[in-house]
Amino acid sequence: MKNVAVVLNVLARKQGKTMLAKISKRHSAFQTLISTILSARAKDEVTEVISKRLFKKYPDAKSLAKARLSDVKKIIKPIGFYNNKAENIIKTAKILVRDFGSKVPDNMQDLVKLSGVGRKVASCVLVYAFNKPALPIDTHVHKIANRLGWVRTKTPEQTEKALEKIVPKRFWLILNDVFVQLGKTICLSRNPKCSICPIRKYCKRVGVNKAL
Repeated sequence: MKNVAVVLNVLARKQGKTMLAKISKRHSAFQTLISTILSARAKDEVTEVISKRLFKKYPDAKSLAKARLSDVKKIIKPIGFYNNKAENIIKTAKILVRDFGSKVPDNMQDLVKLSGVGRKVASCVLVYAFNKPALPIDTHVHKIANRLGWVRTKTPEQTEKALEKIVPKRFWLILNDVFVQLGKTICLSRNPKCSICPIRKYCKRVGVNKAL
């Protein structure tokens, strides 16, 4: 698909950085992992504040593995689904200490063994913590890939497999970042701002009102 590289290069120049990209620049792989788990169905600004508060008390796997569940819940309570997330991040810390020498594994096979970590979270960790090519597929990536006409898929899993075939591997490190930013600012689920979209001329706008 000849426009893939053009689109991603345009977005890379136009878009800012996502929360995870910012966090990964100043935090450890462990903190990137935990922030990614916490970020599910939560606003970036909330995740950033909560993560900072959490890491002040529990900066590494060893300290979080020893944390009391009630204490962690109090810290992350403002974030969505905090009960499940508190359990997951403590369990993950314990697994890291027990099975991985307190270090975050840098491969998909081991990452998905951690509590609260599926393919999307694991892919984010590979990209943002280890600079390894992967395709994290969230709702924004799934939506935009379909709107562009790059794929015709029903699920994020299908989207991941389809994008693997058409996106050159050298772009895997930036695809999530640029699509998430675009999805949050311009390519909205309802009333997308097509008139100011930097990649409008390359988009088939599948399922979108062409009058926009």
